[in-house]
Amino acid sequence: MNLIINHNAMQPIYEQIVERIKDKIVHGELLEEAMLPSVRTLAKDLKVSALTVKKAYDQLEAEGFIVTVHGKGSFVTCANQAQILEESKKEVEAEFEGAIRKARSCGLGNDDIREMFEIVLTDS
Repeated sequence: MNLIINHNAMQPIYEQIVERIKDKIVHGELLEEAMLPSVRTLAKDLKVSALTVKKAYDQLEAEGFIVTVHGKGSFVTCANQAQILEESKKEVEAEFEGAIRKARSCGLGNDDIREMFEIVLTDS
C-alpha cells in the first residue's frame, strides 16, 4: 500500500496512517473486503514501529473502517455509505474552516465572507 507519511510533521504518525487509509476508503481506492498489509509489513514499508501501525489499525477498527480477523489479517469493512458520507462532510467542513480562518486573517468580516461564499456558490 502506498502511504505517504511525514516523519517531521507535528501530527503523530499513527494519526497520519489513519487519515491516509480513511482517505483511500472514502475515495474508493480501498474497497470493502480489501485486505490491508499486515502490521509488520506496513511498519517495515513506512519505517515505523509495529506498535504505531497497530495503534492506527486499532483506531480504524474502533471507528468501523476495518475489521481484524485473528490469524487472517485486517480488512476494509466500510460498506456503510452513511459513514463514508459523514467522513466526506468532515473533510468539507475542515476546508471551510481553513478558508474562513484565512479570510479573517485578511481582515474580512462575517458579512464579507458570506457574500463571497454566495458568489462562489452561485458561480459553481
